[in-house]
Amino acid sequence: MTHPDGISATSFHPIGYWVPNGGTPADDPDAFRAAAGTLRSPLVVVRTVHRFAVAPGGVVTLGDAGGSSPPLAKSLPVVAYLPPLPPEQLGDPTFRADHALKYPYMTGAMANGIGSADIVEEMSRAGMLGSYGAAGLSLERIGQAVDRIRAAVGDAPYGVNLIHSPNEPAHEMATAELLLARGVPLVEASAYLDLTPAIVRYRVAGFRGGVGGLVVPMNRVIAKVSRVEVATKFLSPPPDRIVRELVAAGHVTAHQAQLAARFPVADDITVEADSGGHTDNRPAITLLPTILALRDRLQTQYKYPTPPRVGLAGGIATPASVAGAFAMGAAYVVTGSVNQACVESGSSDPVRKMLAEAGQADVTMAPAADMFEMGVKVQVLKRGTMFPMRAAKLYELYRQYPSWEAIPQAERVQVEKTHLRAGFDEIWQQTRDFFQRRDPTQLPRAETDPKHRMALVFRWYLGLSSRWANGGEPTRQLDYQVWCGPAMGAFNEWAKGSVLEPPGNRTVVAVALNLLYGACIVLRRQALRQQGVDLPDDHFPLAPMPRDELEKRLT
Repeated sequence: MTHPDGISATSFHPIGYWVPNGGTPADDPDAFRAAAGTLRSPLVVVRTVHRFAVAPGGVVTLGDAGGSSPPLAKSLPVVAYLPPLPPEQLGDPTFRADHALKYPYMTGAMANGIGSADIVEEMSRAGMLGSYGAAGLSLERIGQAVDRIRAAVGDAPYGVNLIHSPNEPAHEMATAELLLARGVPLVEASAYLDLTPAIVRYRVAGFRGGVGGLVVPMNRVIAKVSRVEVATKFLSPPPDRIVRELVAAGHVTAHQAQLAARFPVADDITVEADSGGHTDNRPAITLLPTILALRDRLQTQYKYPTPPRVGLAGGIATPASVAGAFAMGAAYVVTGSVNQACVESGSSDPVRKMLAEAGQADVTMAPAADMFEMGVKVQVLKRGTMFPMRAAKLYELYRQYPSWEAIPQAERVQVEKTHLRAGFDEIWQQTRDFFQRRDPTQLPRAETDPKHRMALVFRWYLGLSSRWANGGEPTRQLDYQVWCGPAMGAFNEWAKGSVLEPPGNRTVVAVALNLLYGACIVLRRQALRQQGVDLPDDHFPLAPMPRDELEKRLT
C-alpha cells in the first residue's frame, strides 16, 4: 500500500497506542522535519485514517493493550517510536569520559601546522578533540604552538601529533621529549610502520601508581593505523626490548615499566581508511570490522582494565558517513580533509578555494617527502596543480639512477627548470643548511653517497611544495602539494547550495556540529524505516545549517 504522498506503508502492526493530551497529529513534511530534528525529544509516529502522522505530546503505551482494539476511543495506533538521540550519545561513552569530551568527534593532525592551534582551540572549546599537526615542523615551532594551546585551553582536552620518522629518528625522539617536557596529555601517533623508542617512551613515562594501587596512564595515545600488524603492536603492551633499553638509558623507571606492561601502547585506535596524506586506500566498510575483531581478541588475551576503543577516519565527510561509522561500531570519528578547507586551518585561501571545488575523483597518489626513499606515497589533490606528476618524475629518476650526475643531461635541465628553478648545487647547499639545523646525522652519508644526496635534494622539492601551498605562494601554485582524500568531494556535494558551500563560511565547529547533527537525523530516519515507516527526503533536515541555528537545536 502506498499513500497519495508517496509514503510507503505496506504493513501496519501497531507497537502500542497514543492517547492525545490536547495536541493533534500532523502529517505534513514540516511537522516531520521539526520532530525528527528535535533530537532531545522522542518521536512518535501514529497512523491516522489516511496516512502516517507525528503525534505531539500525549501518552504512549507500548506493547499489547489487551486486545486488537485501541484502549480508548481517542487513541491512535503507534507504528514507530524513537527515543531521544542527541549527538552526545553517539559512540563509546568511555571515550568521551576518559578524554573529557562532550562529543565523540576529533579533528586529525594535518602536518606542517595545517592542523593548526586555531583548530585545536576551537575544537576544545566546543567539547571535541583536536590534534595539532606537528609533523614536519621544527621543535621551536612545535613548542610555541603547545605553549599557546595550553594557555588558551587550560585543562580542556587537546592533542599533538607524533609522526613516525624513519629517516629522522633523532627528530622523532626530540619531539617526544619536547611533548613530555611540556606535559602534553595526549599524542596522536600517525604513519607508524612499527613501534619506536620515541612513542614507547612517551607512553611509558606517563604511568603513575595511584591510591590503593590504582594505575593511571597520564600520557594518552591515540594511534592512527590501517594495517592489522601495526594495530596489533599498538593494542599490545609495549615491547620488552624497547622498554628495557629505555630503562637502561634512564628515560623511564623500572616501576613505570612494570605498570606499563598492564596496558596497551594506545588507549584508542583510529582506523584510517581511504584518506588524504599517508593512506593505504583501504575501504572503511571492511577495515573497521577487521580491527574491531582484532581488538576483541587482544582484549580477551590481555584483559586490560579498560578495553581500547576503535574509531574511524577516512571518508568521514557527510552525515551518512558519520552515521555509518557509528552504526558499524566506531567509538568516535575523525575528520581530516574537510578541516583543511576551513578558515582556521594552517593552509591558505587559494588552497581552500581549490579544495572547495574538488570532486571525489580529483585526488591521486604521489611520493611522500618523509618516506621518499622507501617509495611510500600520500594522497593529494590533482586538480589545479602539477605536483603529483612532478613528484612522481623525481621518484622515477631516484629509483633509476645512482646519482644526479648519472641522469641524462636533458632530464637534469628539465628538473632544474620546472622543479628546482635553480641549479642542483645551489639547492643542495640550501638542503645541507637545513639538515645542519634539523638533523646533522644525514650529512655525512650525503657527502659520501651521491644517491642519498640526490634524495635529499628531491625531498627539498617535496617538502617545500606543501609549504608553498600553506603560504599561498603565487609563483608556485602549479607545485602546490595539498593532502586530500575523496572525502572532500563528498563534502562539497553535500554542501552545495547551503551555508557551507563558500569556503569562507566553513569553520571546524560548524562542520563538526552539522555532521554530528546530520548523523543523528540519518540514524533516526533509518530507525523509522526499520519500523516500517519510509518517508521522503523532504521530511528530514539534512542540509547544512548555520552554527547558531544548530546550537539552538542541540541545547
